[in-house]
Amino acid sequence: MADPSTYRPAPGAIPLSPGVYRFRDAHGRVIYVGKAKSLRPRLSSYFQDIAGLHPRTATMVTTAASVEWTVVGTEVEALQLEYSWIKEYDPRFNVKYRDDKSYPELAVTLNEEYPRVQVMRGAHKKGVRYFGPYGHAWAIRETVDLLLRVFPVRTCSNGVFKRAAQVGRPCLLGYIGKCAAPCVGKISAEEHRELAEEFCDFMAGRTGGRLRRLEQEMQQAAAAMEYEKAARLRDDLGALKRAMEKNAVVLADGTDADLLALAEDELEAAVQIFHVRGGRVRGQRGWVTDRVEDVDTPGLVEHALQQLYGSGSESVPREVLVPELPDPVGPVREWLTGLRGAQVDLRVPQRGDKKDLMATVQRNAQQALALHKTKRAADLTTRSRALQELADALGLDSVPLRIECFDISHLQGEDVVASMVVFEDGLARKSEYRRFAIKGFAGQDDVRSMHEVVGRRFRRYLQEREQTGEWAVPEDGAAPDGSAAPADGDLRDTAGPIDPDTGRPRRFAYPPQLLVVDGGQPQVAAARRALDELGIDDVALCGLAKRLEEVWLPGEDDPVVLPRSSEGLYLLQRVRDEAHRFAITYQRAKRSKRLTTGELDSVPGLGETRRQALLKHFGSLKRLRAATVDELCEVPGIGRRTAETVAEALASRTPAAPAVNTATGEIIDDGAGPAGPGAPQETP
Repeated sequence: MADPSTYRPAPGAIPLSPGVYRFRDAHGRVIYVGKAKSLRPRLSSYFQDIAGLHPRTATMVTTAASVEWTVVGTEVEALQLEYSWIKEYDPRFNVKYRDDKSYPELAVTLNEEYPRVQVMRGAHKKGVRYFGPYGHAWAIRETVDLLLRVFPVRTCSNGVFKRAAQVGRPCLLGYIGKCAAPCVGKISAEEHRELAEEFCDFMAGRTGGRLRRLEQEMQQAAAAMEYEKAARLRDDLGALKRAMEKNAVVLADGTDADLLALAEDELEAAVQIFHVRGGRVRGQRGWVTDRVEDVDTPGLVEHALQQLYGSGSESVPREVLVPELPDPVGPVREWLTGLRGAQVDLRVPQRGDKKDLMATVQRNAQQALALHKTKRAADLTTRSRALQELADALGLDSVPLRIECFDISHLQGEDVVASMVVFEDGLARKSEYRRFAIKGFAGQDDVRSMHEVVGRRFRRYLQEREQTGEWAVPEDGAAPDGSAAPADGDLRDTAGPIDPDTGRPRRFAYPPQLLVVDGGQPQVAAARRALDELGIDDVALCGLAKRLEEVWLPGEDDPVVLPRSSEGLYLLQRVRDEAHRFAITYQRAKRSKRLTTGELDSVPGLGETRRQALLKHFGSLKRLRAATVDELCEVPGIGRRTAETVAEALASRTPAAPAVNTATGEIIDDGAGPAGPGAPQETP
């Protein structure tokens, strides 16, 4: 635990300008990002007596080891930079809204010659008209299915569209009247675009004219005794009304607005957002956050607005209604106006329909928080208990917040690979996963492979420490692995495990508190030997053997046996199984690439298309090797010169030894298809 006075900036060194500041821990990781209208008073508030700070703020300043700041011109620029840094560094003490998934929207690609109606997620694209977001993709598809009776706009992919145009035959939707079939010329591009624009008008809420026109046409058809046409128009009218019923009018003035409400307690806060377009609720979304920083309701509202609109994937409506205004509100309103390109009304509703709808959003937020607590409480408690059980069973000084696990995978000694998976706070951190191809030797030796991969991982860790100046230099001036420590001049202007050029974490910069290997005593001993060779003695190590799920510690003759009901054992099994999955995935991909490309890869003048054509024509490499030049020339795209080159290249290579089914002794032909039950299996 650091003393904030050790890194407190000199009072006169902090500017009075607006800016954004970052607190870093001893490893250089950004743990908190904040903005200030005036940096000096804001930063000075963190360095008062710790007893006077909020407990969360006190924890943050005692975890930090340094603070830095960037001066900007205006508060709006500070707001934008703060959001960018929070997204980039993911600081542990900042409010982060979980479940920030990409919500589906109904999109009409008006930027194409033949506009397409489809479900889209992610950032908005220029020239595409969006409606939503919706809570579920099926809600969009139900609405579209109803509207296609009246607006038969294209919904197929570009590949299906081009294929239909080539064969001159539309897809099934074209035959049943739910697509106007522009692919085969049933309507022109201009007529199809008019259909798409009418579809957009209806989705935007301009429904009255279309309904009246359909009703008039239905009555005229009935008067003219065209009863089939009248019945079809009647069904179209019913479909439109059912689609409208799915989004009841909540604001009679046809308002475009987003309503945001909060439900909070001392530890967590839930955010609910209703998207109202054309007076109708078009979508709903929600987030939950841990209150890891001392922030009030206006601050939570500001963070939610940053999360909602900062990425650019969500359009800003004319009105944004919130329970309390951010403080100060001016920069936030100016920022939203800049994003929209027109004035945005950010306010608290005081009366009427909007206030009533805000109460509904508030009730949804309260229910979401209650439901989250019901689901989350057991999860938090279980993970904390699992980490504590591991610490107690393995004799660790503290709970292992970062766990790394290594596994080896191969197929009878071929394509030997290793995986490294990372769990932080009991949860998988997939961005930190790494995979290795074993390079030090050939053949099957899990112990040597484990020694190599652990050594490579921690050698990279020491190299990162050397580059960043994080050497624990002893009195003799030697580095932990016995090499010379860098001179004092090499320690200048470092940023810990964060790359100063990119601002991103270095790949192997953080050591784990617990290293787990998949295996028993031999694998644990190999990993321990690799750590000892590098002089690393502050990383706990254990192995999990599959047969009896025993936990092996280095230098111990007897394993640690955790109870079957132990949450600690369950966590170790999850970590081990994830490492096994990741290793086998890599091994299969590597083997597949070798088997499918192999001998034809190095044939000069033979590209991917003609390689695939050859394999498809002959079915296997064995039959391809036996083919004559004339037979090779029969393959489309293969000329005589290329055929001669292929035949010469294959003839110069010795075919691989045939695979043998170890259960039956049967020789498995390489063109016979998949191996049977006794064929060799991947070995993790």
